[in-house]
Amino acid sequence: MPERQTPMPWLTKRPGTPRTPPGLEWEIWKRLPAVLAWGTALPLALAALLWWGAPPNSPGAAADAGRLLWVYLLLGLVALHWTLVLTVAIGCWIVRVMKGPAYEADPYPPPGRK
Repeated sequence: MPERQTPMPWLTKRPGTPRTPPGLEWEIWKRLPAVLAWGTALPLALAALLWWGAPPNSPGAAADAGRLLWVYLLLGLVALHWTLVLTVAIGCWIVRVMKGPAYEADPYPPPGRK
């Protein structure tokens, strides 16, 4: 039976590379869940008040259209907030990875060198 070779790890840490101490990205990363929760809850609470707080016999369709416009604007604000929080989270993750130890892929020699 042929001997099975163990595969090389996908990325290996380079020995002796320092890690940069954590900075502002960790503080932002820790606050993101609270920012996401408050930025979602407040506009949705206001939209719910506008939606269910309408008087039963409203004077006309113009008042309902204006109220409905505000509800849609608040829902759009929530969607914008989620995308902004996701963008900041991706940025924090990238900075965290970049500050970590150095990795190297397969050690191929550069062209022209032997």
